[in-house]
Amino acid sequence: MSTKRKIEEEVDVLEQETNQNEIVLFNDDVNTFDHVIDSLIDICDHTLEQAEQCALLVHYKGKCTVKTGEYNDLKPRCTRLLTKGLSAEII
Repeated sequence: MSTKRKIEEEVDVLEQETNQNEIVLFNDDVNTFDHVIDSLIDICDHTLEQAEQCALLVHYKGKCTVKTGEYNDLKPRCTRLLTKGLSAEII
């Protein structure tokens, strides 16, 4: 078996094992920066700096991926963001 073939097989296995999803947060005209930042710290386990950067990206770009992981971990987090009045979805 060639080295190239072995590496390709290892990459295929890693891709199958890491089926990652993302929570995407969308901009709105309702929520304050403080509310978004506090929510990201509380729900997505962000640091203050991460939450501030995400809030700015959402504001200026319209959306931002705020959490990546397994669907079963992201679903309750996304639900909590929605209950706080934020616009988010899992992709």
